[in-house]
Amino acid sequence: MDIKTATALRRLRLVSAPEAVSFLVLLLCSVLKRTTDFNAVPVMGAVHGVLFVLYVLFWADAWNRTKWPLGTAALYFVLSVLPTGGFFAERKLRREAEDAVIAARARREGAVNA
Repeated sequence: MDIKTATALRRLRLVSAPEAVSFLVLLLCSVLKRTTDFNAVPVMGAVHGVLFVLYVLFWADAWNRTKWPLGTAALYFVLSVLPTGGFFAERKLRREAEDAVIAARARREGAVNA
């Protein structure tokens, strides 16, 4: 894996969890708006919107660089629109990165011809 691909995956991983948290907080703010006088929806909506746009941009960049199959790319996109999906995307991306590091070390040491 080249450095640009690794960077694209890292960016996607790093924005996944904050995007999920902002989605959950936005849902909480929506409930509070309906049940109390507290209205933080405009602020949280903007925060979540920015994080979601970043997620989609980083997702598109990662898909372009990694050449994921359509199913994998679709999975990461669907995870972005589910309230807790960003946490699952972050965990899956972290595991992929760890596997790539292990494979690179094995190739460097000559243990694997992959």
